[in-house]
Amino acid sequence: MDVNTIHLADGTEVPRLGFGTFQLAGEDAYRSVAVALETGYRHVDTAQGYGNEAEVGRAVAGSGIDRSEVFLATKLKPSNAAAKDVRASTQDSLRELGTDHVDLLLLHWPAEDVAPLAETLEAMTTLQQDGLTRLIGVSNFPSKMLARAYELAPIVTDQVEHHPYLGVDKIEEVLRVRDGFLTAYSPLARGTVVNDETLQAIAADHDASPAQVTLRWMLQRPGVVAIPKSGTPERIRSNFEVDGFALSDEEMARIDGLERGERHIDPGFAPDWD
Repeated sequence: MDVNTIHLADGTEVPRLGFGTFQLAGEDAYRSVAVALETGYRHVDTAQGYGNEAEVGRAVAGSGIDRSEVFLATKLKPSNAAAKDVRASTQDSLRELGTDHVDLLLLHWPAEDVAPLAETLEAMTTLQQDGLTRLIGVSNFPSKMLARAYELAPIVTDQVEHHPYLGVDKIEEVLRVRDGFLTAYSPLARGTVVNDETLQAIAADHDASPAQVTLRWMLQRPGVVAIPKSGTPERIRSNFEVDGFALSDEEMARIDGLERGERHIDPGFAPDWD
């Protein structure tokens, strides 16, 4: 198993450790993405709803790294789920990002109050066929809704909250059967992993941090991509330094045992999680 890259059937390579940009705005977003790219991240995740696509695009353009080497993902606002808005808003995103395509376009949240899922995914599939995105996927879809999405379009991932305290076994099973991959946002449980005694103990044995141990745990599991976010240069760099050690089966099991259904992101419009 390649712990650094997801290899898709069409030849696409998805870096398994990406950089998230949720709640990064303005110059903070620009500087943080610039530091991430300088550090070695080659997967950057943004969204229309984050309001930072222009800063992300400016950082990518200014990095000196060839665009083909950066896996760039963005997400449609739920309010843009109608077919005409899928295309128009994606074109707006591309202008903001300063690119002619993204590598992954996601529907940020279920939005059937705006448009039927089939309509949204058909429009996204058309964008893929037209070259505006290489891949399409969904975000914040529970397992049954994810399975239905797979029946409607060639999606490749579901981006959901996932960390040692929140397992997503049912979602992972749907993805496994379909050869998809999980994208984990808030993989460090909004920073709370740093205070966990189990993670601290394992980290001490590897001269690592609890955050590094958590990310290593994710990368040693098949089909998981993690996109930690930080606006602090030292943490951005530290989160990337997870190749210098490996966790034993016993340590992996101890981390698995921390699951307790603890969700940190659950807005009022979220679907019924299963």
